[in-house]
Amino acid sequence: MNMDGKTTGKMEKLVALCRRRGFIFQSSEIYGGINGFWDYGPLGATLKRNLKNAWWDDVVRFPLMGVNNKLLDIVGVDCSIIMNPKVWVASGHVEGFSDPMVDCRETKNRYRSDHLICAEAVLVKQGQKQSLGLLAVLEGDEAEAVWRKRAEKMLKKSGGGELAPPNWTPYGELSSDVQKTVIGPDVDAPGTLTEPRQFNLMFKTTIGAVEDLSAIAYLRPETAQGIFANFRNVLDTSRVKIPFGIAQIGKAFRNEVTPRNFIFRSREFEQMEIEFFVHPREAKEWYEFWRMNRYQWWQSIGIAKENLRLREQSHEELAHYAKAGVGSSDIEYRFPFTDPGFGELEGVAHRTDYDLRQHAEHSGQGERMKYFDQEANERYFPHIIEPSAGADRGVLALLCDAYVEDTFRPSGMYMKFHPRMAPIKAGVFPLVDKDGMGEIATNLYMDLRKKWDVQLDIKQNIGKRYARMDEAGTPYCFTVDTQTLSDQTVTVRYRDSLQQERLAISQVPNFLADRIV
Repeated sequence: MNMDGKTTGKMEKLVALCRRRGFIFQSSEIYGGINGFWDYGPLGATLKRNLKNAWWDDVVRFPLMGVNNKLLDIVGVDCSIIMNPKVWVASGHVEGFSDPMVDCRETKNRYRSDHLICAEAVLVKQGQKQSLGLLAVLEGDEAEAVWRKRAEKMLKKSGGGELAPPNWTPYGELSSDVQKTVIGPDVDAPGTLTEPRQFNLMFKTTIGAVEDLSAIAYLRPETAQGIFANFRNVLDTSRVKIPFGIAQIGKAFRNEVTPRNFIFRSREFEQMEIEFFVHPREAKEWYEFWRMNRYQWWQSIGIAKENLRLREQSHEELAHYAKAGVGSSDIEYRFPFTDPGFGELEGVAHRTDYDLRQHAEHSGQGERMKYFDQEANERYFPHIIEPSAGADRGVLALLCDAYVEDTFRPSGMYMKFHPRMAPIKAGVFPLVDKDGMGEIATNLYMDLRKKWDVQLDIKQNIGKRYARMDEAGTPYCFTVDTQTLSDQTVTVRYRDSLQQERLAISQVPNFLADRIV
């Protein structure tokens, strides 16, 4: 399984676990795979479904109190993946959805030029300075450490001395002549990087039997535009009033030139997105509400606070639709990669009224795309606060955060999933398959299976069965043993503490109901 990125030992172990236990497989693996696409196995599919269900429940189904204790009104939609291509003209994707890329002629690696930063390695010896070369590295938390390691290697070859502190310049800001002198991230000689070229990130397809220019369409690169295109439909068919939200979970596709770091950056991915429509005067307070609400939500499903950070984007990072707004924030997780380290898990952006205005203009709908407030007798384009999370990155964060090494266990590790996220909520075992223990365990399994994902395991010794459940992240195991035959109790084994206690069989459903919330 190709990680397509630099990883730590923990990440390599986690990827191996995902393959071995059926969380995630390389797509089309029997044919050598296909870069940037992944398949979810039995445990992974359930984990991802649990994440999406929790998001939907907490965003759409359950009442949520917002600014000034307003009860939020959020409805759901499920829009098509292929839309009229005019949608993507209006949104700006056809013209501007591209990345500047550079290729390395020697390694054949490809990099986003706006992710490359450069600093000259300068030898300082006896007061004299000597340039050893202009080194390019990928930006991120480890950039300076990577640069220094390469520079020190060059320093050693030149006979030693001291290094001057690096003076960083983005690769894209260098002149074409200077770019030709840059030493790429994975080579030792200058001049291997090509000039930056623009690559459109949208997947093209054709509609109908004839493949000509009139048949061109696109797989959606984001789910948001389906919501904006249906804004008027939702207003006309639902009793919603501003402030209100429209939520959607769905697939999106981006022709990433360099997919990497397992499922962190893929070509096919799933988004969990809210477009929250507010009066322009209230945009700032709703933006503040949603950025904190989403930051806290990830903690509520088991992500450790110390592995999360809420980072306000700089003006240079803002998307075109957010530059006139009150801000845009990234909720980032500390992924165990050397690249990128902290990576975006969810973005919360103030999109202003850009999208609705664009669609009003390009569709000819004009005033119909505005919201009419009867009480205030006011018609306006609402502003939009967008919390947009990646379901696949969410799964990866859950996997990374749950992975705990423990040499005292037979498996050497366990997955510490929040019970709400765990793919298997409980394991049910007979100690041995005789004296009626198998039948009692099967009856308990069938009873619990009506409500939860549980697993019945009858074969092998009990230690190996516990080890399998630890690798799957199962929080509780119930074992039917000889004492069960006399008093109708089972042994409960807790995944995290390894403690065991007796519990009446009749109380097992209530036990799980109290803990899987």
